[in-house]
Formats: sequence, structure tokens, C-alpha cells
Amino acid sequence: NISSDKGTLRVGIFNSQTDFLKKQLYGQIIKSKSGDMKVVFENIPAGAYAISIIHDENENGELDSNFFGIPNEGFGFSNDAMGTFGPPSFEKASFNLKENSTMTVNLKYM
Repeated sequence: NISSDKGTLRVGIFNSQTDFLKKQLYGQIIKSKSGDMKVVFENIPAGAYAISIIHDENENGELDSNFFGIPNEGFGFSNDAMGTFGPPSFEKASFNLKENSTMTVNLKYM
């Protein structure tokens, strides 16, 4: 559900609460395409992970937000997890990866 062709998608995969949204274990930056997109990561061992995606429309490398901290760009997390006032915890966004798994993440635009 990507809203426009502008910018890039920044996809990060994390494997711990300590590193969640700070230091990704795996990542990709790809050109945005309006609609649905598929991002493939290969050879990731089974385990617990969480995914974060940012639609970085202005390509400044971060999720822009307004004065109140509400994001101006699209974002999403595995399990479609949401936090109360900010991002969800690793626990809410985490899932157990098995061989050849797929995960759908729906972006949210505020």
C-alpha cells in the first residue's frame, strides 16, 4: 500500500530489543513504487526477528514527523505492530522466522 513513487523504502531487520530501530542486522534501501512491493532477503537463519519499514519520500535517511511527533512519511512494522506513543516494542513486532517465510507489512500514513 505504498502511496507514491517518490523516494525509497528503507527496510530493516532486527534481532533484539537492544538493537531494535537502532542497529539493523540486515537492511535494504530500494526505489519506491506506488502500490504493493516485494522485498526479498536471502540466507537469513531461523530465529526471532522484527521488521521496520520507512517510506523515505524525501530520501533524507529518516522518518520525518511534524511538531507533535506524528510521522509525515509512511512506516510499518512486522505483525503490523503499533506503539502507543511511538514505535512498538521488539516483542510486539517480533516473529519467528522459518525457512522460506514471508511477512506482509502494511504501511501506515498519518
